[in-house]
Amino acid sequence: MAELAFIKMHGLGNDFVVLDGRAAAIDLPAEAWRRISDRRLGVGCDQFLILEPPPNGRAPDSRADVFLRIRNADGGEAEACGNGTRCVARLVMAETGRDRATIETVAGLLEATAAEGGRVTVDMGPARTAWAEIPLAEARDTLHLGLALGPLHDPVATSLGNPHATFFVPDAEAVDLATLGPELERDPLFPERANIGVAHVRDPARLRFRVWERGVGITRACGSGACAAVVAAARRGLTGRQATVVLDGGELEIAWRDDGHVLMAGPATTAFSGTLDAGLLA
Repeated sequence: MAELAFIKMHGLGNDFVVLDGRAAAIDLPAEAWRRISDRRLGVGCDQFLILEPPPNGRAPDSRADVFLRIRNADGGEAEACGNGTRCVARLVMAETGRDRATIETVAGLLEATAAEGGRVTVDMGPARTAWAEIPLAEARDTLHLGLALGPLHDPVATSLGNPHATFFVPDAEAVDLATLGPELERDPLFPERANIGVAHVRDPARLRFRVWERGVGITRACGSGACAAVVAAARRGLTGRQATVVLDGGELEIAWRDDGHVLMAGPATTAFSGTLDAGLLA
């Protein structure tokens, strides 16, 4: 493949390489994804956001403005990414001149709207809490999974199109996620692996949250993880259905509506743009 244009964006420091595959499909070998995401050898990113034509093409009755394909830093595909969806929505709204965008992912259609202060609000769809929807390898109570490792125990399982396990802890800063995250991510209970989050409830409307993202590692922010944390806290009666989530990179506003949908509001920032050399893509 010849040189390839990209845009570097981030949501609260959760950073992405955005590639436009709407005119020509982008299909790179696994090693190329790993090289590009390397922060010393390539551009560096947590995930890749690939824009593709919506499945119904450009037909007038097509609801989606764009199809978003998400790849982790290791090249594996992910179903959902809240921070990434905000970034893509901002690009689409700039292209169309509208204040809303519809993004299609493998997890379904996500509606996004422009919010105050340059932020973007995304409807992440309904939170799923049934064990088969997470999915888990066996039937279990998703409010009390019965999973433990070291100081972490009794997580809540939630799916926002991708699987999350949220552990409530006295101090999120004190948890050694770099050690515990990889093992819990690959626990046999999670056939598709899982994102591992640790949350400290500061008050009924505020959570401190850190996350180990499957296929990526510790990130400065995880939008879908923040959504899962609020849903888990509300199910446990620790918070209400609306809360501010404080991540390493900043704050997200999360609301779990009565209809089950989860709204997430936060910034989406463009850092720079450039061109990937053919040598990176080989």
